[in-house]
Amino acid sequence: MSDGTSDGAEDVVGVLTERIEAHYSMDMGQLKAAVAAAPTANPDAADIVKWHGLLVQAQSVLERAEDDLLAALETQASEVDDPTMGLAHRVNTAVTVRDGRAGVVRWLLDPDAPGKKGLAAERLARLRRRTGPAVPASAPHRPAGTPATASARWAARPGR
Repeated sequence: MSDGTSDGAEDVVGVLTERIEAHYSMDMGQLKAAVAAAPTANPDAADIVKWHGLLVQAQSVLERAEDDLLAALETQASEVDDPTMGLAHRVNTAVTVRDGRAGVVRWLLDPDAPGKKGLAAERLARLRRRTGPAVPASAPHRPAGTPATASARWAARPGR
């Protein structure tokens, strides 16, 4: 939760938002506007904006899950019922998602993070330059009357 009571942790979204704003010397609104105006001008900023948005969304989901769990716990007698346990699992999952997204934002902000230098960084840069899918999204067009290959006939067999 944004007030830090969910698990005793500090306000993860607030801390990371401050780090992003300090890193780019502008507030999140300005950064979002700059990325929206020129999405390919700074791929790092575009990634930060994307993942920050996902982090904010995950925090919101977590807060709703915690509120639902607290409301259910207030109605419980001595033992927690299965639906309430389901809510507890939902909170745990939401914390995991939020923390994972926070980890991505931290990684994006750290210029010395593993994978950002050397061969791994070169591979990442090559992947970023791609404008389309690495593998064709549809089968190539085959002119009428051209026989299918053996592998295509095998794949088209019933039960495959």
